[in-house]
Amino acid sequence: MRLGRDFFARDVLRVAPDLLGKVLVRRFEDGRELKLAITEVEAYRGVGDQACHARFGKTGRNKVMWERAGLVYVYLIYGMYWMLNLVTGKEGEPQAVLIRGLKGVVPKSIEGSRWDGPGKVGKLLELDKSFYGEDVTTSCRLWVEEDNVKEDFFHIMVMERVGVEYAGEWARKKWRWKMKVQN
Repeated sequence: MRLGRDFFARDVLRVAPDLLGKVLVRRFEDGRELKLAITEVEAYRGVGDQACHARFGKTGRNKVMWERAGLVYVYLIYGMYWMLNLVTGKEGEPQAVLIRGLKGVVPKSIEGSRWDGPGKVGKLLELDKSFYGEDVTTSCRLWVEEDNVKEDFFHIMVMERVGVEYAGEWARKKWRWKMKVQN
């Protein structure tokens, strides 16, 4: 079952860990479909968060973060990687969850079954600028479904965010969650 707007319309610090184990679905133009478990996420919480793109106010790049929950915020880094973020919280209060890792069965033409790192996530999902503002609660190309995995089967690790050292104390916030399967 697809997650609705109510799931995303909560504070990012609640939505982010709740996304672990949920299934990200990507349907391609040729009809192929990937269903992958979300294994790692990172939260960004508004204008006060010095690691968040919203810290400088609303810009052309980040304006979707101020819109309704459930929208996609993608942006390009290093001129080659599209980062996938899902907008959360109340409209007018910019928050988003960065999807950092996925796990699941992928076509044999793609090496490996674990996709850690947001750049690899964007590449696997074949994201581009056209996804900016896409609504995952209604999209035919990208959405999130409820999982059928019991939380007893995995452990959640809570860690500092990655790649935001410039943000000082905000870089040390333990706003990154990673799912580890119990042995």
